[in-house]
Amino acid sequence: MTIRLGYQIPSFSYPGVAPGGIFGTVARQARDAEAAGFDTVLVMDHMYQLPAIAPVEEPMLEAYATLAALARETRTVQLSTLVTGNTYRNPALLAKTVTTLDVISGGRAVLGLGAGWFAREHEDYGFAFGTWTDRFARLDEALQIIGPMLRGERPTVDGAWYRTRDAINNPRLRPTVPIMLGGSGEQRTFRLSARYADHHNINCYRPDLSHKLSVLRRRCAEIGRDPDTLTTSFLTRAVVTETAAEASRIMAELPETWAPITIAGTPDHLASVLHDEVLAHGVDGVIISLIRNGHEPGVVTSAGEALRPLISRT
Repeated sequence: MTIRLGYQIPSFSYPGVAPGGIFGTVARQARDAEAAGFDTVLVMDHMYQLPAIAPVEEPMLEAYATLAALARETRTVQLSTLVTGNTYRNPALLAKTVTTLDVISGGRAVLGLGAGWFAREHEDYGFAFGTWTDRFARLDEALQIIGPMLRGERPTVDGAWYRTRDAINNPRLRPTVPIMLGGSGEQRTFRLSARYADHHNINCYRPDLSHKLSVLRRRCAEIGRDPDTLTTSFLTRAVVTETAAEASRIMAELPETWAPITIAGTPDHLASVLHDEVLAHGVDGVIISLIRNGHEPGVVTSAGEALRPLISRT
């Protein structure tokens, strides 16, 4: 399993669009992405909008209901979260949910998964948050349930966090649903990916990518796994503009922490940066999050048309 060219939808706030029109705008982006050559469409798994993007009160659709609806709006793209918060759902129920998405979509689901991090969502919704150590222990234990259930096994687990007894997961369409872990933690996250994942998405500063890939490969080698069996992608925020001057203005307006992880410019500029600073390091694919204007007609199409040739020749 791999993601060569993914399109993440990070926002459901669309100027002039009432709540009843939100999903229509989401669906159009997904269809445009599919037509433009993206192989995967992804949504965030949150209850609130991320404060770094917009106020938490801004619209946020539930991820798996949205993906199930997108399964009926598209025909070929893989569908995933980037990434599911493990703390939000019982792992056996999550395995059932993503397997159902796979059946609905005709075998296009990918389970994106992470430890969870947004404390306010947990506090407001009543989810246990715990420490950083707690969340990674829970993720490890959850994967011991989820992986077998995705493969049609019937796990019995009596763990510190979760319990199952001969848990059945039917119907299933494929031998398994691919698992993608997301993150850049070299000690915990990378080790979990080496043990459990089919694909790993890295979110880091572009200059750090080569080092991250090297460490991820080392984590695979440490447990005797062929690193080439764990495919990779890189997440980048991007803003498509018509001119370099417009790109410079937008970059100057971004929060200080965003500038190193954002690319602004024409579609060709975006392709050039991703080729030279991302794909050149050996990552298998890219996922772009068009944070400011992906919902505008034509933007996803222009980005996909510029990036598709880049991906096809790597």
